[in-house]
Amino acid sequence: MDDCIFCKIIKGEIPSYKIYEDEKTYAFLDIACDATGHTLVIPKKHCTNVLDCDEEYLAATMATVQRIAKHYVEDCGYDGVNIINASGKAAQQSVFHLHFHIIPRKNGDGMDLFPLKDKLDIDMAEVQKRLAL
Repeated sequence: MDDCIFCKIIKGEIPSYKIYEDEKTYAFLDIACDATGHTLVIPKKHCTNVLDCDEEYLAATMATVQRIAKHYVEDCGYDGVNIINASGKAAQQSVFHLHFHIIPRKNGDGMDLFPLKDKLDIDMAEVQKRLAL
């Protein structure tokens, strides 16, 4: 896609700090610089998000996510990772090319990435009935 910033990064039209690349995926540091090592993993084939990505490219992207996450923990001294994806505007997706965030974590780093909300008063059985495949 011509106007997609991530497609331009893949093509080399926009510079990036590449972490990893293979035939189907590309991983690079997020320029937000909000966490050391914050990495984005994207498929080289344009798709909007997990809802429209074909299985082959989604599987390849997830394999790259796992490979990088393991590398950060096993080889780079991190204690864990957060892996985040937003699919759709309602989920706060801001760049409409499928991407996964890998945020390397250290014990005691002070980051809290999970939303803090009061427990909802909902009927879990009703939710299960509505959502089950």
